[in-house]
Amino acid sequence: MDSDATGEGRAAGRALDRSAMEAAVRLYFEACNKVDRDLFARCLAENVVHYLAVGMAGPIEGIDPVVERWGADVRANDSHWAVDAVYADPQSRTATCEWTAFKPRLGKVLRGAEVYRFDDAGLIDEVRIYYASRRDETVPVNELEGYPYADRGFAT
Repeated sequence: MDSDATGEGRAAGRALDRSAMEAAVRLYFEACNKVDRDLFARCLAENVVHYLAVGMAGPIEGIDPVVERWGADVRANDSHWAVDAVYADPQSRTATCEWTAFKPRLGKVLRGAEVYRFDDAGLIDEVRIYYASRRDETVPVNELEGYPYADRGFAT
C-alpha cells in the first residue's frame, strides 16, 4: 500500500485493521529513510514516545525529536532501514516489525525488532526497539531505558 492510501484511510476514520497498521509501520520506515517530517506526522502521534536500549539516550519524546534523531543518523552514517516483516494485532492495537539497518559509513549492519502501540486515531504513539545482540553481562538487568515495565504489567 502506498503512503497516500495510508493517510487517506486514517483521515476518513476507518477502523484500525492489520493492513492499516502494517501500512503505518512501513510509512514510519519510509519517513526515517527520507527524514520527512510530513511522513512522520502521518504515522506517528504528536506525543509519540520512542524507547531505546540503555545507553542510547532515550526515550525520545515527540515527532520533532524523532525526526531530529533519525535525521542525524542518516546524515552522519548514511543510514537507511529495510522492513523485513510486519505482524499486527488490531485487538491489542499492537504491531511488531523485524528490520535491518544499514550504516555504510560505519561498515555496519544491524538487525532488530520494534513493537508499536497505536492510539485511537490509528497513529503510532509508542515505539519500543530491540536489537539482535548479545546480552550485556556488565549490567544486572537488560531492558529498555525508561520503559515503565511494572506499570505496564510486565514481570519485574
